Amino acid sequence: MKATSMDEQILRAAKEIVVKFIEVGRISPTGFEDAFKQIHRAIESAVKKEKNL
Repeated sequence: MKATSMDEQILRAAKEIVVKFIEVGRISPTGFEDAFKQIHRAIESAVKKEKNL
């Protein structure tokens, strides 16, 4: 299954946010998985809500 451009952009944005949070010490690298899931869901939800308006 190929990810769409929007899916790729959401993944990239979530990854960049989590990496930045790790860099500034807001989360630890061991918390990457949980933080990534939460941030990805938040971005995806915001994008899809915006798209449906």
